[in-house]
Amino acid sequence: MGTSEPTDSIIRFERFELNLQSGELRKDGTRVKLQDQPFRILVALLRYPNQVVTREELRRLIWPQQTIGDFDHALNLAVTKLRSSLGDSATVPHLIETLPRRGYRFIGPIDHCAVPTEPSEQLATRAAPAGLKQAAHWRRAVVLGSIIASICVLVGTWHLWSSARRASQIDSIAVLPFVNEGGDPEQQYFADGMTEALITELSKIGSLEVISRTSVMRFKGTTKPLPMIARELDVDGIVEGSVLRSGKRVRITAQLVRASSDTHLWAQSYEGDLGDVLILQGKVAQAIADEISAKVTPQERSHLANTRPVNPEAYEFYLKGRYEWNKRTEDGLRRGVEFFQQAINLAPAYALPYAGMSDCYAVLANNSRVAGRDVYADAKASALKALELDPTSSEAHASLGLVLFQFDRDYQGALKELRTAINFNPNYATARYFYGFSLAEMGQIEEAVREIEQARRLDPLSVRINANIALVFYFGRQYDQAIIQARRALELEPNDSATHDRLGDIYLQKGMTKEALAEFHLVSNSDSPVARLVYVYSAEGNKAEALKALEKLKEQSRRGYVSPYYLARAYTALGMKDEALAWLQKGVDTFSGGMDRLKVEPAFDPLRSDPRFQELLKRMNFSQ
Repeated sequence: MGTSEPTDSIIRFERFELNLQSGELRKDGTRVKLQDQPFRILVALLRYPNQVVTREELRRLIWPQQTIGDFDHALNLAVTKLRSSLGDSATVPHLIETLPRRGYRFIGPIDHCAVPTEPSEQLATRAAPAGLKQAAHWRRAVVLGSIIASICVLVGTWHLWSSARRASQIDSIAVLPFVNEGGDPEQQYFADGMTEALITELSKIGSLEVISRTSVMRFKGTTKPLPMIARELDVDGIVEGSVLRSGKRVRITAQLVRASSDTHLWAQSYEGDLGDVLILQGKVAQAIADEISAKVTPQERSHLANTRPVNPEAYEFYLKGRYEWNKRTEDGLRRGVEFFQQAINLAPAYALPYAGMSDCYAVLANNSRVAGRDVYADAKASALKALELDPTSSEAHASLGLVLFQFDRDYQGALKELRTAINFNPNYATARYFYGFSLAEMGQIEEAVREIEQARRLDPLSVRINANIALVFYFGRQYDQAIIQARRALELEPNDSATHDRLGDIYLQKGMTKEALAEFHLVSNSDSPVARLVYVYSAEGNKAEALKALEKLKEQSRRGYVSPYYLARAYTALGMKDEALAWLQKGVDTFSGGMDRLKVEPAFDPLRSDPRFQELLKRMNFSQ
């Protein structure tokens, strides 16, 4: 390029700072994990802001020896990792834009670029006749080649340093399901509970990225090689372990493996009384952190070291409660409430059962299993009690955030609680998911996608998170993208009823009634399929069949609880606005599941111009 490079080597964009000399990327001063190839791609894109850097140019720069097939896979994977580190999204990009089959373009604002570009050359390339364009293209190729050496000097030095450092450091980790060493099926909840507890302890170390429980549980009993599991979860290290429970004694055995080479780095057994199990978990987490040289703040170290004993029987009931909660079924949630209550009866000062109970009540209402007004008081009281007992509990802050959003309609207060939960535990995927989905229901679709993508990064195999990314795009009327995301969720779990339900709604909005009906036939909820028949028949213009289905739905509502949300949608589909608005009014009054989607649900678009609907939005505290 025509001008000399500045003496410093810092590139700043948004909240990021890229240091070319040290090869570090920082966000708000905190180092962000970025591997060699994604780093070099970022440097190349930043050299040509707002210009396309072609796939071929990136191949010559970073993978000169790769075959085309291998290169395509390597480039796609590296860009995916780069976007993950930047919190960017391929579907709603704010930093790196994909130009299909051509290349990539950096579209974010750059505060300072250490490697200047030449606008005159860029304009000449775009405006010149074909022959001159070709010459300009080759000049650009020569220029790009000439800067490869300077990049490689900086990156090569960093690469040598970072390779040596990475030989001993692990930045991301997955805890595989612990083996129930005793073999008693009745003790499986205990082994699963130990797995989740260790994940929770490690997750509180801010410098370490820890994959969530939902994703690792998919590898329960697997025979897959560890390097393959690590690639699927995109982690550096794997923790394996076993639990043996004998009367009031428990033994935890854990080992740490470097994933890429399947090399065992550390193994240790810990044994103690059942009441000391939380202390044992803290010791395991601290030992792993020390082994991988993770940066542990004094506050985090104190937390790991100062875990208090817990009533053994109360802890057992808590584990059983979370075991049931994770099923997300109505029976499981109700059993979860019972187990959490038994834990509270034995240990009234134990915070986590209160948070678990609040979560059960909130999900029961949100999934339209009960009227929200019937569980609101218990949900909020439980969350507040958990916070009173442990103000640093991420679970408690997330539980309160969900209650404030769903029942109190205090959206800013809810977001504040969820951000606090994330600050206390940056790896708590559930809090990130709640946060992103709350933003979506407020209509902030682009920001919601970015946040929920972070949740997916921490819990990549979660069907619920993947399915609800589809729902976010549905709220944003981006139906083609929503279909892609829903199908991605079904690849993880082909029989997931909720995902089929979402996909059916998406097809309806696209006018694909046959496809929608096929999806709704795969939904197993008691009231939802009948309601969906009303939607489909109405969309097809078959009013007689739609009215028959509506009568069945009303009969169900006389026999048991049916959320007003479903009845309101059914009447809206039939064009019966007065009845639809009456049921929405009842839904708002009773805090029914689905009402928090009122601002963004496409199915209610026919009602939006009605002043009565606008008044309902005001009652829900949604800004216009």
